[in-house]
Amino acid sequence: MTVPLGAFIAVSAVLFFLGAAGVLIRRNAVVILMCVELMLNASNLALVAFSRRAGQLGAGNPLDQRGSVFVVFVFVIAAAEVAVGLAIILAAYRNRPTVNVDEIHEMKG
Repeated sequence: MTVPLGAFIAVSAVLFFLGAAGVLIRRNAVVILMCVELMLNASNLALVAFSRRAGQLGAGNPLDQRGSVFVVFVFVIAAAEVAVGLAIILAAYRNRPTVNVDEIHEMKG
């Protein structure tokens, strides 16, 4: 028994919109970064689901790995995003001891 493509896309859409809502609603910088990661993982799920479906429909390899290759690239970009984001948050925290994005208006050197 295989899971239909629509189920994967529905889960991916729910995860993406939960992440988007978290980015728009939350004010804590660390939580915002976690919500961005949730959105990236939702897109990874959709990439792999579409890749597996394309492999089943095409005449090529039934286990098409092109989506998984894109997922690796997204993981690398996400790791870089977390490193840069946490560095910015730590720099802002040293100037003003808060991680609330509403209270951090500008960074002064």
